[in-house]
Amino acid sequence: MNIIIRPERLEDYNKIHEVISSAFNRDEEANMVNLLRKDKAFIPDLALVAEINDEIVGYILFSKIRVSNSRDFFHSLALAPVAVKPDYQNKHIGAKLILSGLDKAKDLGYQSVIVLGNDQYYPKFGFEPAKKWNIIPPFEVPSSYFMARELKKNSLKKVNGVVLYPDAFNMI
Repeated sequence: MNIIIRPERLEDYNKIHEVISSAFNRDEEANMVNLLRKDKAFIPDLALVAEINDEIVGYILFSKIRVSNSRDFFHSLALAPVAVKPDYQNKHIGAKLILSGLDKAKDLGYQSVIVLGNDQYYPKFGFEPAKKWNIIPPFEVPSSYFMARELKKNSLKKVNGVVLYPDAFNMI
């Protein structure tokens, strides 16, 4: 199975919406992506699709966020969503999207990534509980599900505070 990871294109938007909606069995995450594309937090180079035989089967998006405390704010990325069509799940497509996205983010000079997700899955990609750096979510979630990863060594060493997501994240 030859999986191609590439940036999304305008003509992909409807297929991406279908992939995300089918993966989550609802439209909220797909609608969030549509809103994020219009936001200054959107990074076109970090909106990636997974393609097999010219069919889009997966999607991942990294968008700009800030971590804020009473003195400072720090830039980071949010990984959300990562989606794979149900018929293609458990074939390492999500993992390939995550690894490709993390590499691309690092190449673009970003230093860290925050994710809210499965605490059994994301640690495989170097994510650790964000509380390690005193980075906290803006809402109630189990702390083990709120994770961060440094893309540059010690980039989170002096970072702490509450994550500020773009407004589009309020959709989910």
